[in-house]
Amino acid sequence: MISSSFLPSAVLLAVCASAIPVSDQQPLGSDFFIDADTISGRPSRGLAGRFLHITDLHPDLHYKSDTDQDDACHRGEGSAGYFGAQGTECDSPFTLINETFRWIHQNLKDQVDFVIWTGDSARHDNDESIPRTENEVIQLNDLTAHKFYEVFQKKDSRRGLSIPVVPTIGNNDIMPHNIMKDGPNRWTKRFSDVWSKFIPEHQRHSFVEGGWFTSEVIPGKLAVISLNTMYFFESNSAVDGCKSKSEPGFEHMEWLRVQLKILRSRNMKAILIGHVPPARSGTKRSWDETCWQKYALWVHQFRDVIVGSAYGHMNIDHFMLQDSHKVKIVDTNDDPESSTAPDDHSDKFSVSSRSSYLSSLRKDWSKMPSPPKSKSNKADSLEEWADDDSLVPTGDDRHVQKSKKKRFLKKIGGPFAERYSVSLVSPSLVPNYFPTLRVVEYNITGLEDVTVWSDTQEEPVEVDSSLDDDDDAVSTDKKKKKKKKGGKKKPPNFKVPEPPSKSAPPGPAYSNQPFTWLSYTQYFANLTRINEQVSKASEQSDNSSVTGTGKGNFDDIFSFEVEYDTKDDHTYKMKDLTVRSFFKLATRIAENYSDKSSSNEIDAEGKKKKKKKSKKNRVWRAFLQRAFVGYLDDDELDDLET
Repeated sequence: MISSSFLPSAVLLAVCASAIPVSDQQPLGSDFFIDADTISGRPSRGLAGRFLHITDLHPDLHYKSDTDQDDACHRGEGSAGYFGAQGTECDSPFTLINETFRWIHQNLKDQVDFVIWTGDSARHDNDESIPRTENEVIQLNDLTAHKFYEVFQKKDSRRGLSIPVVPTIGNNDIMPHNIMKDGPNRWTKRFSDVWSKFIPEHQRHSFVEGGWFTSEVIPGKLAVISLNTMYFFESNSAVDGCKSKSEPGFEHMEWLRVQLKILRSRNMKAILIGHVPPARSGTKRSWDETCWQKYALWVHQFRDVIVGSAYGHMNIDHFMLQDSHKVKIVDTNDDPESSTAPDDHSDKFSVSSRSSYLSSLRKDWSKMPSPPKSKSNKADSLEEWADDDSLVPTGDDRHVQKSKKKRFLKKIGGPFAERYSVSLVSPSLVPNYFPTLRVVEYNITGLEDVTVWSDTQEEPVEVDSSLDDDDDAVSTDKKKKKKKKGGKKKPPNFKVPEPPSKSAPPGPAYSNQPFTWLSYTQYFANLTRINEQVSKASEQSDNSSVTGTGKGNFDDIFSFEVEYDTKDDHTYKMKDLTVRSFFKLATRIAENYSDKSSSNEIDAEGKKKKKKKSKKNRVWRAFLQRAFVGYLDDDELDDLET
């Protein structure tokens, strides 16, 4: 057990609050904040143009080093390291948690504008001898919240923090894991207290109702919307998707629609965060199909508002594209993909199954529209297909090539690929592979003089009665008139969001402008090297029985280092993190894709067809390597590629 000095002195109390229906939601008023001078009498430091994403910490108070990983690193003799057992199913020792926050304090505290913390801050229930309890789950989340408060506290701010921290509920932050009933419930009430420093006061009622809330991380400019993905999660047997008005998933989507509409009316932008990502590829279906359908429609209709979205849960570094052409929102039950591919509900998502999932993403991307190639058949079509004069040679082929380009751009939603949206999934701090952190850089052009979060104070606001919700019931009559084989399409039983104005420019997710994500730096801690150095240092000090219960003098040993940075990465070659950049990257990853099942085909003479040897794709190789945070060696990667 860790020292009692790590435990908070306050007793955790549940806070009860009445639910507020979606129809009564209040907008975040433009006069919601007061000036910094009324608080500290001095100007703020300004924006840094970066934020931190941390996910899946899974702290474990029972972890002991030198124990057996097959016993959850709780007992026996084995190779469990002082800072964690990399490449195993063991959870995080508090040595890792403490050193991570120490590193954040020393290296990132004054370098980021806000933190997104995407869930799973309690250990797994993977030890029958030490079953989890509700109090332990809350205690671990409280300890983690306290760590954030210690690092980012600011005494001269009325908020108590220097920057906002935005948490979200993970599937292991509740009991039984994965199962969360309609709110208000005991979990939303208890977390409203644990996260009281992070949830805006006026959002507490909304959070207690369903575990969701909005935080203005840059007042009047940018909000982070914390989704409760437990109500979308296919593995949550206590709820049933987003189709019925009686389901919390339906209410959550309605709440999200209203929030995005309010932000649009205020000319604000939004980041969506959640724990379980909207994975929908191969046999992986993380969300109920009715929830995925609405989400894909929502992010498409609000593409002028949403800057990006970020998730955790899957422990592997990757991204996914939502294709708005796959939205069949009126009759999702007729979608064959939704009924033939159940999700893998197991928490133990092996390297093999993760590799199969990543391969299914690659297969999906190989089916995306391909840009027309130039006469020389060079790959510059991938880099320049959106430029006005690209792909248009001189001479006789000019008209034909221009026509091909026009058809291609129409297929992908124009020069900014607005048919698609992107969800980023960050790998975990818990060392299933190596512990990780991610820092995202975003565009702050024109935002140099904005008032930052810590220099403001929440004020009560009035409901803006001009925001009439009726105008979102868009095209219902037209939908009734649309015919289908066998009859008419049924009109939706929900309000369909209005799309962006036709005169509106592409949003920050599509073209580089204020709030556009420019790059991210992926950090990792090489525990193989770090734990070896700890062992050597222990031997030299004649302390051969180092355990995970003491602090040790290893501050100079533990550190995070850069795994890769998309800004100067010669493999991904991403100019920024717009949807168009990810579309190009996905296309490059999918190059030379071949379905392994084709090797079993039989020709007309009954002989097995020879499999064509596919060319090596170094971008796909890098994508695989980074998915597992560089933990797998070359031979293991070779096995995954074959």
